Amino acid sequence: MNFNEIIKANKQNVKNIIRLITKQDNEDLEQEVYIKLWKNADKYEERGSFKSWVNTIAKNTSKDYLKSAVVRNEQNSTSDDFVLTSIQDKKISPEGRILETERQKRIIKAIDSLKPKFREVIMLCEIYGYTYEDASKRLNCPIGTIKSRIYNAKKELAEVLSDFMNE
Repeated sequence: MNFNEIIKANKQNVKNIIRLITKQDNEDLEQEVYIKLWKNADKYEERGSFKSWVNTIAKNTSKDYLKSAVVRNEQNSTSDDFVLTSIQDKKISPEGRILETERQKRIIKAIDSLKPKFREVIMLCEIYGYTYEDASKRLNCPIGTIKSRIYNAKKELAEVLSDFMNE
């Protein structure tokens, strides 16, 4: 696989991880992740999946960015406000933005209301992009347990957010 294919295959996931951790889109951080991937490609060992390795680099790069003095001085609003404004579609109307913000708040609240074991697997597999196998290793439980928890978490979310599915 060449480097362009690696970028294409991981672009959205890297972007999502950066957005989740830094609460903003940041193309400079994305580029930094790809540079680190390129520079450290010879250090990759096939113990876990390649995607998990990419995710780890993206997470660490984002966390390092947050630790920098520049970011600490820039953040003046709450974490939830950053999440909600950074994931909004810039093409929607002001009314649409209000509705979308309310939807996002309800989804975040629904995920937060899950049992810890369910929330944990949803975050790992659906937000961070872990495979079931990687989540299984990280949580030290069988893959079947991961699948069961994902199924049950999605079932609970579907019940709590059933009105969204009817729109």
